[in-house]
Amino acid sequence: MQPSAIAKAQTLVIKVGSSLVTNEGRGLDAAAIARWASQVAELRAAGKRCVLVSSGAIAEGLKRLGWSKRPQTMHELQAAAAVGQMGLAQCYEASFREHGLASAQILLTHADLADRQRYLNARATLRTLLELGVVPVINENDTVVTDEIKFGDNDTLGALVANLIEADALILLTDQAGLYDADPRKHPSAKFIPQAEAGDPALEAMAGGSGSAIAKGGMLTKVLAAKRAARSGAHTVIASGSEDKVLLRIARGERVGTLLLARELPIAAKKQWLADHLSVGGRLTLDEGAVKALASGGRSLLPIGVTAVSGEFERGAVVACVDPSGREVARGLVNYSAAETRKIMRKPSSEIEAILGYFDEPELVHRDNLVLL
Repeated sequence: MQPSAIAKAQTLVIKVGSSLVTNEGRGLDAAAIARWASQVAELRAAGKRCVLVSSGAIAEGLKRLGWSKRPQTMHELQAAAAVGQMGLAQCYEASFREHGLASAQILLTHADLADRQRYLNARATLRTLLELGVVPVINENDTVVTDEIKFGDNDTLGALVANLIEADALILLTDQAGLYDADPRKHPSAKFIPQAEAGDPALEAMAGGSGSAIAKGGMLTKVLAAKRAARSGAHTVIASGSEDKVLLRIARGERVGTLLLARELPIAAKKQWLADHLSVGGRLTLDEGAVKALASGGRSLLPIGVTAVSGEFERGAVVACVDPSGREVARGLVNYSAAETRKIMRKPSSEIEAILGYFDEPELVHRDNLVLL
């Protein structure tokens, strides 16, 4: 392991799941939250800036409402989240106050980060809170979220927050010691992986491949979160939240959990925002020549390289660019609507005005508004 990769990290995003902050899903575990707050306080005293991504609102809401079972309807789940957020914020606020620290609650949906202006506002707010010495506690805004704007899991949310504030490290705490090549609960001979490279396709194949038991245990989401965090240069540690003083030991660079190193250079902020979109307005299928032009060195996407258009979108939407096999190779801001794109695809840019009756841009997606994946 390379202890300096994490020991040098100054800004940490720490994700703690429901099992680490609740009493087996039945209300908040105040003692556990107090322990997390104590460790974060020590990290703050050591000069580290910390952001917490914490679950627990719905579990607390169920307890406060006297519900013994998790409801099935969206509006009841959102009601439980609304009630539980009060308790979650109160518990963290009280715990951090014991250490002389202020905390802040931030509730996000993907729609907040998909909109460029709201993304920049969220980033500015978080950076200001960190500069003021406040500990932000972040969760998905379950009271208003719909399937279309959900992050889906707090691993993904943690990675997006790491990208948002350009954190140095993402720490994903789970009920497993780290990443294995098989589910250790079912395969005693499973081998522990102490270190790997974030974004290594072999990790995704292992965690999400056919018949994989790891995917059912949530490791695939963590592997993908590490890949996403690496785009902004953040290293990721996957470790057990039951380890004693786990955050302090990780921050010192001890061999705890699995370290997934970010090897690639951080991409520009605007392109990072594009890459962070969890949903897109449509898909453009490219021919092999267009794929090669994009991949081989900063070329824009021209209409002539598009063979098919799916979805309905307007000018300025984020669209996925896929190769002939359907694999996403890039995404970007499109200069023409779906209807217009269908008319000009497979045509040279010189014919756009004759076809549409007007001419905006020669490129369908300009290279400055496109990011390779």
